[in-house]
Amino acid sequence: MSDPGTNLRAAGLPDVDLAAVVAAESDPLIFATVSGAHLYGFPSRDSDVDLRGVHLLPTAELVGLHEPDETRTRMWDRDGLEMDLVTHDLRKFARLLLRRNGYVLEQLLSPLVVHTTEVHQELIALAPDLLTAHHAHHYRGFATTQWRLFEKTGELKPLLYTLRVLLTGIHLMDHGRVQPHLPTLIGELAAPAYVPELIAAKEAAEHGAAGEVVDPARLRTDIEALHTRLDAAQAATALPDAPRSRDALHDLIVRARLERHRDGRFRAPPRVFPTPHGEAPGRSGGAV
Repeated sequence: MSDPGTNLRAAGLPDVDLAAVVAAESDPLIFATVSGAHLYGFPSRDSDVDLRGVHLLPTAELVGLHEPDETRTRMWDRDGLEMDLVTHDLRKFARLLLRRNGYVLEQLLSPLVVHTTEVHQELIALAPDLLTAHHAHHYRGFATTQWRLFEKTGELKPLLYTLRVLLTGIHLMDHGRVQPHLPTLIGELAAPAYVPELIAAKEAAEHGAAGEVVDPARLRTDIEALHTRLDAAQAATALPDAPRSRDALHDLIVRARLERHRDGRFRAPPRVFPTPHGEAPGRSGGAV
């Protein structure tokens, strides 16, 4: 795993104590990573901090009549900065992984690691066998949703999301690796020449207008071309049709749950990485 301190600094994360956020959780966290604009490489000066991860419910909450709290969301404001933490129980997260959900794969493989455990590392090791040709559907659908939002608002954010997910999908189909970082993607794939200008404009203005950077008519042509490339990449990909880690995921969930039930706690030693501050060196992209 790449050095987390370097990655967090390079992503431009604000100087906040994320370790304290992790410690406040009622159930042990298997991992917590940074997602959203910081992961994608186009945060604004006032971008929210989006934390995503997995918690581990006690066995007692899964065997009774009450519905377990499988997804938890916390939102708060710190010195004017909006932050949120969304976590799924390990079993639900595994189900999402098996549904060919690229979003949760990106969370799992994010190099912006705030908290990790041995179980997190085992999940990362299983990730290559979770990748399928059908992940293209996730990125295609996400791009369509964001493009519709862009057509309504004309804002930079949904446009950059559209470009990012299409390029991530193409990269995944071509190379079999998850790469959500837009500046890295445009260095590795043929992409519209104006994308760096869009990134720079969003850094200065979260809700800035894309039309000030590029002609909307050209955008439509370029987005349609990227959809065509994604279709072709999916047709030619060497990725399998179905994930191959289902049994291994099942075994990991059972081991983690039984270990917590037996000991009354989560024994895997956590590693927590407080958010560093200072100068931001070059950013390395995340990959399987």
